[in-house]
Amino acid sequence: MKKKETSSVTRLLDIMDELREKCPWDREQTMNSLKTLTIEESYELLDAINEKDYVEIKNELGDLLLHIVFYTKIASEKSKFNFYDVVENLIEKLVNRHPHVFKTRKIISKEQVEKNWEKIKLDEGKKSILSGVPKTLPALIKSERIQDKVSKAGFKWNSLNDSKNKINEELKELNLEIRKNNFDLMEEEYGDLMFSLINYGNLLGINSENALEKANKKFIKRFKQMESLIDKDKMKIEKLKPFELLKYWEKCK
Repeated sequence: MKKKETSSVTRLLDIMDELREKCPWDREQTMNSLKTLTIEESYELLDAINEKDYVEIKNELGDLLLHIVFYTKIASEKSKFNFYDVVENLIEKLVNRHPHVFKTRKIISKEQVEKNWEKIKLDEGKKSILSGVPKTLPALIKSERIQDKVSKAGFKWNSLNDSKNKINEELKELNLEIRKNNFDLMEEEYGDLMFSLINYGNLLGINSENALEKANKKFIKRFKQMESLIDKDKMKIEKLKPFELLKYWEKCK
């Protein structure tokens, strides 16, 4: 690392020390109070990445780095660890989990890298391949991560046709519970159906989170167009009948 870059990191840590000492807001923060703000910053970064706005990506990465520095400052006050401990731990992890780069120097495939990564994590003491999936992840992203991890371990459907059959099977089970009007089992089967759809998307190489977000954006765009048409016709959306709304919707497609 260049001298200027090193001094920038040191300056950042010094600023955090000063803020923690002199700013009443910063002084009162805890890991618990910061965690929801960290989630918000993460989503702001995702927005910037989706928009391919590199100025904002840079800004949002800075905001996330601030949170990392903040957490390490709080931990250091409790004599748990500091910023440099986090960096050293990361360096050790990266070296250990990339033996093909830093030890054997073998040329291996991307798939083998991923398999080795999970095996090394188990060797490090993880009890399950799924141990690293955060409990607080949004359900859709969690399903993606679960299926990604188990598929790398060899637990996956062998074909698109098998996955499609599973979707049809889950849909039949859902319809059965709908006929029985058993809400708890309806909800369970609906979840199974969604899980199967995510699996099908994975086999197609489609990220379900990204696909759903595109659908959300498309719907929002069309709905706003529909609202504009209705307003142009001097009508009120809440006064229109369903079939009238459908006509406006079709105009926007």
